[in-house]
Amino acid sequence: MKTYTFKVVVEPDEGGFHAYCPALRRFGAVTQGSTPEEALKNINEVVQMIVDELGEDGIPLPTASDDDVEIFEGTRVAVTV
Repeated sequence: MKTYTFKVVVEPDEGGFHAYCPALRRFGAVTQGSTPEEALKNINEVVQMIVDELGEDGIPLPTASDDDVEIFEGTRVAVTV
């Protein structure tokens, strides 16, 4: 089993915040929220949906590149503080 961590960006926008995942942006990994926390929660859900869909369609996930994607062998837990 491999664990992927994807970099996400949350930035202020008109009336709220937008968030995106650079490694999955071409697959639609963009969302928004009224607070940074809500935008982060939303992009997490979007990334999970895209990863699930790519797996179902047999499309490989992006490989490790710069700091956009990190791949670890085994399982891990990510905590953002």
